[in-house]
Amino acid sequence: MSQNSVENVAIIGTGPAGLTAAIYAARANLNPVCVEGEQPGGQLTITSDVENFPGFEDGVMGPELMNKFRKQAERFGTRFVHGNVKSADLSRRPFTLEFADGSKLQTQTLVIATGASAKWLGIPTEKKFMGKGVSSCATCDGFFFRNMDIAVVGGGDTAMEEATFLTRFAKSVLVIHRRESLRASKIMQDKAFANPKIKFVWNSAIEEIVGTEAVSGIKIRNLVTNELQDVAVQGVFVAIGHQPNTKLFSGQLDTDEAGYLKVVPGTTRTNIPGVFAAGDVADHVYRQAVTAAGTGCMAAIDAERFLEGH
Repeated sequence: MSQNSVENVAIIGTGPAGLTAAIYAARANLNPVCVEGEQPGGQLTITSDVENFPGFEDGVMGPELMNKFRKQAERFGTRFVHGNVKSADLSRRPFTLEFADGSKLQTQTLVIATGASAKWLGIPTEKKFMGKGVSSCATCDGFFFRNMDIAVVGGGDTAMEEATFLTRFAKSVLVIHRRESLRASKIMQDKAFANPKIKFVWNSAIEEIVGTEAVSGIKIRNLVTNELQDVAVQGVFVAIGHQPNTKLFSGQLDTDEAGYLKVVPGTTRTNIPGVFAAGDVADHVYRQAVTAAGTGCMAAIDAERFLEGH
């Protein structure tokens, strides 16, 4: 990373979106540089079994899958820079990224693939059982909880969607919500209330997740009466929302009300020419590894076409 040379393409993020963008940009001879942040490999590195990524009939471990992505990107000449981007000046091209150590990187095009982070409860045992019964993605992990009792935490659309989806596999789904009414849209509420497998615990929060090797139960505190209750469950799905990692670009790039980057429909183009967004940073609907990879491919092609025209 030199102060003087200007990159063709810089990619921030090394999840499925960032690494797919790197593979495509490298194969187009754009010699991309990929910036790894605090969590190289993205959210998949904290996922154990990935069974829904095409091409792996027996499933694959999340970290192993991301390692394969990375090796493929390296094979075509992608360079990797480790460090946290502290600020990004997108007011003129070349764009300038400044790192925490004071070093800078200049680039003609920028692919933002910084992802989104699941919001967690923040209790100590939650981290301990991550991937051993604790999850934030029903579509990714629901399959592993066949005929089990599961708890879902949250009261919004995401929580109702996850709870309803999980009833396909689970024996029972217990929705735990801090308030006495849901925030979810009426249609999502009606669907959940009508499902015989879903039960609700109101005005309550999980105080502790219990287990030895994996989750075997939870302690729920009633926030009104302060009463503590032990419930046997084998899975806990935290569905209190996601936070797109867009703080770095606030005031420069257009976002929706939830903070996700806005792109021109059918493209990965943001409101600043030469800046593209791929993966979960711009997608609050699908949030899957395979869709992130797809938009990573689109971003690289969009960047290549932009460079050809400029």
